[in-house]
Amino acid sequence: MELCQRVLELDSMIRFAAIATLDADIVAIQYRKGIEPLLTEEETKLSVMQSLMRAAIRRTLESKLGRTVYATAVYEKIKRATISMFDNHTRQETAFLMISVEKEANLESMITERILPLVENY
Repeated sequence: MELCQRVLELDSMIRFAAIATLDADIVAIQYRKGIEPLLTEEETKLSVMQSLMRAAIRRTLESKLGRTVYATAVYEKIKRATISMFDNHTRQETAFLMISVEKEANLESMITERILPLVENY
């Protein structure tokens, strides 16, 4: 999908981008050229499913905290983020953008300054 490619083009530290529906269907997935995936295809599907389950759990407190914009995890080898995608008209969550970046990346600024503005247009 075009969005995954555009995300990869934002920063050379981004390794992977995928879009998953609320039902955990992966509709697009792309790796940066030259990157050796750390997970197999099956492990990637499992990882997406686990991320979406955590997102569903976070929804239980959204009435008090506000909706989740993104969540991150820092591993020894990489950093990952699950970014909510919303319908611009209804403001309802419609999908998730999942990314992984090199461990040295400044993930927070990358998300807030580059990825969120890009995702708002989709």
